[in-house]
Amino acid sequence: MASVKIVLRKEKKKKDGTYPLAIRIIKDRKPKYVHTDQSIELKHWDASERRVKKSHPNSSRLNNFLLSKLKEANDIALEMESDDSSTSSKGIKKKISKKGRKVSFFQFGAERVKGKHLSNVFSVARAERSILCNIEEFVNLKSSTPLDKAKEEIKQRRKQRISESRKPGYSFIAKIKLLANNKSLFFEDINTTFINQYKVFCVSYLDMKPRTITNQLIFIRTLFNEAIAEGLVAAKHYPFAGEKEKIRIGSGHKIGLTVEEVERIENLTLEANTQIWHAKNVWLVAYYFAGIRITDVLNLTWGDFKDGRLFYTMGKNKKTVSLKTPKKAQDILQNYQSPKTRKKDFVFPYMNKADKSSSEDLFVKSRNATSLINDYLKKIASLCSIEKDLSNHIARHTFGNIAGDRIHPLMLQKLYRHSDLKTTINYQANFIHKEADEALDMVIGSE
Repeated sequence: MASVKIVLRKEKKKKDGTYPLAIRIIKDRKPKYVHTDQSIELKHWDASERRVKKSHPNSSRLNNFLLSKLKEANDIALEMESDDSSTSSKGIKKKISKKGRKVSFFQFGAERVKGKHLSNVFSVARAERSILCNIEEFVNLKSSTPLDKAKEEIKQRRKQRISESRKPGYSFIAKIKLLANNKSLFFEDINTTFINQYKVFCVSYLDMKPRTITNQLIFIRTLFNEAIAEGLVAAKHYPFAGEKEKIRIGSGHKIGLTVEEVERIENLTLEANTQIWHAKNVWLVAYYFAGIRITDVLNLTWGDFKDGRLFYTMGKNKKTVSLKTPKKAQDILQNYQSPKTRKKDFVFPYMNKADKSSSEDLFVKSRNATSLINDYLKKIASLCSIEKDLSNHIARHTFGNIAGDRIHPLMLQKLYRHSDLKTTINYQANFIHKEADEALDMVIGSE
């Protein structure tokens, strides 16, 4: 059992001559201290009774405060030891420290984002930082500012953040620290009214679509769940429980190209080694490999190809993949290969200047390349008279659309690299229309 007591730390004398009062936790003969932010002179401390003497001008109030802290610490220690008898004094101290600390929503969110960044999950870190910035804009919004003016100011601040992130010497961690210093919002402030007002803000000031707003709410919910689990906020403040705000994820529409539209892209004649020519080739290779993600295409090296097959590890879920290299893909790839090509060289030129030893630099270079390729894909769509929104990700939708119901779901699951067959079935449902079309024809006729 852990021993939890109030002590005066005589070895920690402060400059004003007082000594700090702390909660001492001893477990397995290892002491840990949680300071109460209160200190007194040595003459006012009763060591045998472990309480403040009446000679102190605020003895009653201070003793009541210390007793409440002691009870809280004892309750936490008992609860933790009941759940896990092997828990340490360090673990108990950590729990007690968090219980007594008021952590702002931005501080807690910034810590999560920092963790994602340090774990090299850069895309998630940046997306979540963006959400924190959106919430900060909402909290700082002045109701007296006209809508159009406020929207333009928010837009300009966002452009400035993007511009700064592309400059040499940019520090993502430094920007996160700035957010962590924001004490303007606490979890207890976020209720149903706050969320409803934030949703209106997302539509009116940020021009967000429903799915994007849903992502914002999911992030807030995630932070709440983590904060509750760590004892930083009481479950009663959870705004997504019971009949309160419920997050509904819409399916949306996934639209891919037809065979005829893909053929238009394949037959489009472009000057070799131009940016638009590279963009076309990247998109087609992604499509030929069952909709491989753009980041994975950009990071392909010649060493990933062996015996007519592609062997690579997906960046998103670290799954290993082996696929036959189709003839059409081979025809494109040979344009990039030369006698001087080495196995470690990137297939496509976009990543040639990336520092392979830096995960962050690889991420930044692939992100910039993705944006550039998307711009050229819009031009390709125009040249091919394709009215659909041609982008890197639509290569995956295109494969699904053309596959339709002709390929067994288990094989599609393997090609898509999905962990769950349900994910494949739900994804492919976006592109299977035959039965619904036939049912409609049976009722109203096909002519």
